[in-house]
Amino acid sequence: MSQSDIINSRQIQWFPGHMTKTLRLMEKEIRNVDCVLQILDARIPLSSLNPEIERITAGKPHLYILNKADLADPEITRQWLAYFKSAGAGCLAMDSKQKGRAAATKAPIEHELSALMERRRNRGMIGAAIRVMVVGIPNVGKSTFINSFAGTTRAKAANKPGVTRGKQWITVDNFDLMDMPGVLWKKFDSLETASNLAFIGSIRDDILDIEELACGLLSSVRGIYPQQLLARYKLDASALELPPYELLQAIGAKRGMLISGGEVDTERAAKMLVGEFRASKWGRLSLERPPQHNAEEEESADAEDIEIDEQ
Repeated sequence: MSQSDIINSRQIQWFPGHMTKTLRLMEKEIRNVDCVLQILDARIPLSSLNPEIERITAGKPHLYILNKADLADPEITRQWLAYFKSAGAGCLAMDSKQKGRAAATKAPIEHELSALMERRRNRGMIGAAIRVMVVGIPNVGKSTFINSFAGTTRAKAANKPGVTRGKQWITVDNFDLMDMPGVLWKKFDSLETASNLAFIGSIRDDILDIEELACGLLSSVRGIYPQQLLARYKLDASALELPPYELLQAIGAKRGMLISGGEVDTERAAKMLVGEFRASKWGRLSLERPPQHNAEEEESADAEDIEIDEQ
């Protein structure tokens, strides 16, 4: 059974009631905001783009944030910026944990809302708060983004899904931010999407087989960044030819994760492997590339948009 089949067969467990409520709340509240700020994971921009959120918010100006850009491949992030911009979408890349970095979105939000702002000025409504709905999948960094935007802790944040459970209004200068809980969608048609979401921790680990997850991660990464994988676990090139489970065993053996009889504790090795990937100990990796991109557009991506990638 594939990862997507496993996840889809456990909808009651992995798509809890509060996510259904969040989608309904989003549909109700979308009329009360001026624009939508959607947080994506820079390592998997398409997989972290929730189609339900896109459907609900389609009628509002949008700004996409490629968050956790400090964990992603800088060159691939440049390509993603060009991809979104070629589609006419506002897009910025950043690491929200970097103090004050999220404030860089204030000017782009005002740019996205330029027509509305002009109408307000004409009506003498200068200074009226801009209402922004902040949305995204679980564990993508929404609360961390808001805290960076505010310059102080205003929203609960944790490196696990499901911390924010209800709507929160947070006022920062002339912005009113509506922080919505992270939400997924009910069925994944793509194995790649389901796997990518599981890799970054947007789907709760307790419903997944950690060894299967680790093997899927190895299969994905060794095809894109083989040298980083070999270097991290001090393996020779022949290890790349091993089936994923045997590669997991080889990594566990290298780390001395043995049990009685000299066998590898593959569960322990799998937990270590997934944890190190999420902590970016393999290096800066991107698991998705844009479906299509133009080289000239890549070169013209705004320098300030990719500033985080140069640090």
